[in-house]
Amino acid sequence: MIEITNATKRFGDKIILDSINLTIKNGENVILMGQNGAGKTSLIRAILGEYILDSGNIFIDTVKVAKHRIETLSKISFVPQLPPPLKITVKELIDYTSTIATIDKNEIVKYSDTLHFDVKQNLNKPFFKLSGGMKQKLLISIALAKQSDIFIFDEPTANLDSNARGQFSNLLEKIDSKIFIFISHRIEEVGHIANRAITMDLAKVVSDEIL
Repeated sequence: MIEITNATKRFGDKIILDSINLTIKNGENVILMGQNGAGKTSLIRAILGEYILDSGNIFIDTVKVAKHRIETLSKISFVPQLPPPLKITVKELIDYTSTIATIDKNEIVKYSDTLHFDVKQNLNKPFFKLSGGMKQKLLISIALAKQSDIFIFDEPTANLDSNARGQFSNLLEKIDSKIFIFISHRIEEVGHIANRAITMDLAKVVSDEIL
């Protein structure tokens, strides 16, 4: 469960999170919507512990993110909209993530195969030289293989072809009792998975609806 209480964050005179109060329970699949600059990414960064709040708190299963970031991050899989420009090879990335997060490499390969990304053919390629779609497929595969309690996807289908988008949806539909948060402008692609829609504007939650 994610519990956010009076979360407020400023940069100078600009408020990027304005007294956010949200509780997201296991089994809730949330689509987080709003215009650019509404506060969506800032909220996710706060959940990940990248931002230290000026006031308020965020808890993951009653554990305070600000004080126990390593512990709370261990329960989260996050796939960013823009993959990082990693110069390490695909093999090195898989080896590293499987070690620090105790992920089964075979599970990464299994999910990659489902998304039609051939890991074996690309093991020695630098990650940053892969196409946008390949990067997205590999990062999604690593996230799913981690078997986290919370999955956060920022525009998860932006770089995927239509077939991979369908396979991605099928994979998520088979996972129960987890929290999924989608930052997406493509509501038609994740709307059938989401059961709750939260809209932000001007750093505030302006709408919170059950779908």
